Amino acid sequence: MPKKTTAVLSLSLLVLPLAACGGGDEEGGQAAGPGTVTVWTQENLPDRMNVQKEIAAEFTQKTGIKVDLVGVAEDQFSQVVTAAAAAGDLPDVIGALSLGGVRELEANDLLDTETPAKVIDGLGRDTFAKRALELDGAGGKPLAVPSDGWAQLILYRKDLFEKAGLQPPDTYEALTAAAEKLNTGGTAGITLAVAPKDSFTAQSFEHVALANGCEMVDGSGNVTLDSPQCARAFDFYAGLAKNYSVKGKQDVDSTRATYFAGKAAMTIWSSFILDEMAGLRNDALPSCEKCKGDKEWLAKNTGVVTALKGPDGQPAQYGEIVSWAVTRDANKDNAAKFISFMMNEGYERWIGMAPEGKFPTRTTLADKWDALPAGVDTKKPLSEVYPAEVLDALRKSPETIARWGIPQGQGKLVGAAMGELPVPKALSEAVAGSLTGQAAAAQAKSGVETIKRGIR
Repeated sequence: MPKKTTAVLSLSLLVLPLAACGGGDEEGGQAAGPGTVTVWTQENLPDRMNVQKEIAAEFTQKTGIKVDLVGVAEDQFSQVVTAAAAAGDLPDVIGALSLGGVRELEANDLLDTETPAKVIDGLGRDTFAKRALELDGAGGKPLAVPSDGWAQLILYRKDLFEKAGLQPPDTYEALTAAAEKLNTGGTAGITLAVAPKDSFTAQSFEHVALANGCEMVDGSGNVTLDSPQCARAFDFYAGLAKNYSVKGKQDVDSTRATYFAGKAAMTIWSSFILDEMAGLRNDALPSCEKCKGDKEWLAKNTGVVTALKGPDGQPAQYGEIVSWAVTRDANKDNAAKFISFMMNEGYERWIGMAPEGKFPTRTTLADKWDALPAGVDTKKPLSEVYPAEVLDALRKSPETIARWGIPQGQGKLVGAAMGELPVPKALSEAVAGSLTGQAAAAQAKSGVETIKRGIR
């Protein structure tokens, strides 16, 4: 699930400050000066930029190093970084960078891969989630410094499950049993994204596919979406959508609306839903009958499953780890000092910008995370809304996150596939009944292979 966003910055607005303050030192690039660190951040919402400016000002006061902070829209990142690299104008540091973004920089030889290890070791490697370091590394070497993450979740109505005597939907079998039993009257067993042109459909399906050991590529980069594990995942997801979900091309907005209205017993959504479900955001309030008298009713009656397990796989979940990256032309000393500050003195405020979607990857903040105020129009710690068992599961998410293609070094392919969405297209056809699970898997494989051939 993408970050909550406002209107994106135009490319012309981004280029001006970059031309004035490019990163670099004597080793390459156009130096911004020994007392300056140029930082791009994809946390570019106005309120989050203000928080980062405050932290940066404190860093400058402590170190004397000036920070040139530039907000970069996520959907413009590839274009802007390519232009900056060509002009010799890369920043020193890039923050809130996705796993795919890190691999894109790696593929284009734009990363400094020495500084992240020094920062991590300086902060204490054992204070980082092991899985986050694995996803952010290559050959045992960190490519960037993981800062936080969000997770895809299975949300379910605890009240309905308890009344029906059902177990939490943490396996294919338990999820199917619950969807079938609770698909009654005006309530769907589950509401699932199936819109073929929605990246949220791709993310939801990847969550289910990873649970069954389905991988997009193998260690050699060969596309493996036609494996038996993947064919079963296509069959499973399509069967749930056909038999127990709301009809039509459900997407990121309609699945949330259906669950919030009390019209579905389960849904798959990202952790960014947590503050909305707690009634802390006025433009996305729960609308169920009991929610009208208590904005937090749905949150109190929702259970959370993080990792799902299929019959052919191990427990896994889709999610994102975002990181601090150092570019190849960076002033490495200043970059290391800035990232270390953000991951230490500034870390609580960084996570506190949106704790529902920023699970800390450092254990130093794990116990404080759920007490940080979440929400937009109303602020309240998640610990005042959600029970301890839910928060404990969320806190552990950075250790269970899995991703297609990233461990195999195919981040560029993953990014391109998210742009063209061949998997949701095949999945949508399976839901419509025009393809079997095996045929959908074969079509998805063919689509991804076509994309792979076009990547240079």
